[in-house]
Amino acid sequence: MKQGKDIENPESRFSAVLLAAAKLPGVRINRETYLRSALARRCSEDDIRRAIEETPAAAGIPVEVLDKVANDSIRFETGKVSALSAAAGIPGVLALPATVPADLAQYFGHMVRIAQKLAYLYSWPDLFSDDGDDVDDATMGVLTLFFGVMFGTQSANAAVGKVAGMMSEQAVKKLPQKALTKGLIYPIVKKVAGYLGVKMTKDSFAKSVSKAIPLVGAVVSGGLTLATYLPMAKRLKKHLSSLPLADPSHRVMDGEVVDGEVVEDHEPLATPQAEQHGADAPAIKLEEPQS
Repeated sequence: MKQGKDIENPESRFSAVLLAAAKLPGVRINRETYLRSALARRCSEDDIRRAIEETPAAAGIPVEVLDKVANDSIRFETGKVSALSAAAGIPGVLALPATVPADLAQYFGHMVRIAQKLAYLYSWPDLFSDDGDDVDDATMGVLTLFFGVMFGTQSANAAVGKVAGMMSEQAVKKLPQKALTKGLIYPIVKKVAGYLGVKMTKDSFAKSVSKAIPLVGAVVSGGLTLATYLPMAKRLKKHLSSLPLADPSHRVMDGEVVDGEVVEDHEPLATPQAEQHGADAPAIKLEEPQS
């Protein structure tokens, strides 16, 4: 009974689908292989090598170049999104938990793929370990925030910016674990997961996408159309490219050390109860979960 109640919880519902999607075959992107392939036509071998060993920003690759590569990747991934009614034909779908709808897992899998590609272009560290199928809590937290950005929630934008700022200040090559799982960012992760979880039924989820992307968020064969994917990917790209982490001119000052675990924040992060959405694209108005 307890498991059933957990699945009914909006936060648990969202996390279950995201975790299942992240474990589908072909969803995880090898950072080194992707960067080498994506940058091959526009960057020198030395720049590519440094981008892989450090970050594209550390290699001095201009954001304008990364934007072009990102657009190529978005077009490629958008082209791969098929009607979600064909979800049963995707390898691994039959192994999904009974509580996870196959169409949503497939759609989320495509979103996880583009989130990784955009993250690696804009100097985020490797999101997945090479060891097994496990997904650690920090990665789940960052992916949840990325999805929140895709759906236009300002609290997710603020939290992603905070995480990026922590990493750029330290020039680290991994996610700030404690901040994402216990510290300042964690409550925002939980809120975003909970609000997105409310939208996880096919009808309400599709209705939310329709509000986010007017005239596009239709439901076809029980799933969301590929036309919803493109604006969401572009929204994430726009936000990640605007952060200092992606800027090659940003450098850590000598002697500047931030531990990335406890952050003194003089400007509180936005909360889902007080969303203010950007003007670049229509966004979902998050609603309180209904009992």
